[in-house]
Amino acid sequence: DLDECAASPCKDHQYCLNTDGSFSCKACDASCVGCTGEGSDKCKTCASGYMKEDERCTDIDECNLPEKVCTKENHDCVNTSGSYKCVCSEGFEDKDGTCVQT
Repeated sequence: DLDECAASPCKDHQYCLNTDGSFSCKACDASCVGCTGEGSDKCKTCASGYMKEDERCTDIDECNLPEKVCTKENHDCVNTSGSYKCVCSEGFEDKDGTCVQT
């Protein structure tokens, strides 16, 4: 078997999997910018919104950072994978970017 992966035939956001007589390109984990294999522990570097923790890229919970990320009045922070979003608190609704009581 010739190791086609030695020539790095895959794109930046993929890793090469050598198979008998061939190869395939597989997508890197969403937490990675470039990778050497499957999973968040094989990242070359972590994607934005992720940090290296115990040798793997894990989501940063922006909602629990000391500095508030949702600063508008009556806004709550909701953590998402690799990011966060600001939503109106319960009992409030978004009217042109401002949370007003419903």
